[in-house]
Amino acid sequence: MSSSTFGRVDDEGNVYVTDDGVERLVGAFPDVSPEEALAYFQRKFDDIVTSTVIIERRIATGATHNARELTTSLDAVEAAITAGVGVGDFSALRGRVENLRAAIAVFAQESSAEQEQAREQVLAERTRIVEAIEALAASDQSSINWKKASATTDELFAAWQATQQRHIKIQKTVADDLWKRFRNARTSLDRARRAHFAQLDAASKGVKTAKEALVAKAEALSTLAPEKAIAAYRDLLAEWKVSGRASKKVDDALWAQFKAAGDALYQAKKIADSADDELFAANLEVKRALLVEGQPILSMTNREQARALLSSIQKRWESAGKVPRAAVKEMDAGLRSLEQAVKKLDDDAWHKSDPEKVARSQSMLAAIENKIASLEAELAKATAAKDQKRIEALTEDIATQRSWISVLGN
Repeated sequence: MSSSTFGRVDDEGNVYVTDDGVERLVGAFPDVSPEEALAYFQRKFDDIVTSTVIIERRIATGATHNARELTTSLDAVEAAITAGVGVGDFSALRGRVENLRAAIAVFAQESSAEQEQAREQVLAERTRIVEAIEALAASDQSSINWKKASATTDELFAAWQATQQRHIKIQKTVADDLWKRFRNARTSLDRARRAHFAQLDAASKGVKTAKEALVAKAEALSTLAPEKAIAAYRDLLAEWKVSGRASKKVDDALWAQFKAAGDALYQAKKIADSADDELFAANLEVKRALLVEGQPILSMTNREQARALLSSIQKRWESAGKVPRAAVKEMDAGLRSLEQAVKKLDDDAWHKSDPEKVARSQSMLAAIENKIASLEAELAKATAAKDQKRIEALTEDIATQRSWISVLGN
């Protein structure tokens, strides 16, 4: 026979447990040693204890927020204790179960408050999400950045799904109403987005047709003379700039064709200009020689001589013909400087011969001469009186008046 504090095994292999001072039969394990039989039923008791410990730890660590699940687990432990299959301190274990019942009741109450708070939080989050997407759907859709709006819609839907993954239940009618509002706003946005891009697609096709026509016109300009072709191409380029944009891929391809046509025209003009430059090189030397010949005009004071020389140079200048394009500005500037010099001589001559100015000048000269005569008479009196101070003042005044005559005379 074998025994422990809470149980024993008789000679026939029956196993007994002592529970609150009362011994009762819990089972039999024949054909093994008493120690093995007792150990088997002690393990049965330990299994019940292990289940109890697991529940205690879950409550202590807050590892679950489901009070119903805890109660179900504890009910299973209590049923095992009531069955009483095992050897151990059942009395102490029943006490632990009672403590767990009380703890679960407290936990259930706290859990209910937490769940209510969680429901309110989820409701607030979903309401915010719905209001955000409804505000987006109600905005001026003609000015919406659809790429950004689509990204925002996706973010709001992901946020909605995140609230669902938290498995917090809210009132079904409220949840359904919020989802209906969200779905309707998202549908409205999707419909507006598709309409927007359909309109863009239609406009893009119109732009594509217009630009294809411009490309054809630009390519046809190759039959014109380079100067006319370039002028016409610039007009087409102005039309291109105001014709709008097709899709990027199409627009880039059409622009490449249009630009290639223009590049060909400019290249043809460059070749023609190069040929002209070679042809006009001799003309440039003639005009440079004419500018050297005309340099004396810049320092001439005889208007007639300067104009005669300029006229001679101008006649030969026209006869010399065109010069290379790179030298046009230089030649024009050189001739213009000679023309301006002659014009200045003409202006000076007119300035001096202006009848109104001459009349005014003569009138002023007469007045000054009268003034001088008066001053000289006073000077004679001062000299006779030997008034030295008066003599000096009058002499200075007379000199000033004569200087004005000199100025007006010029």
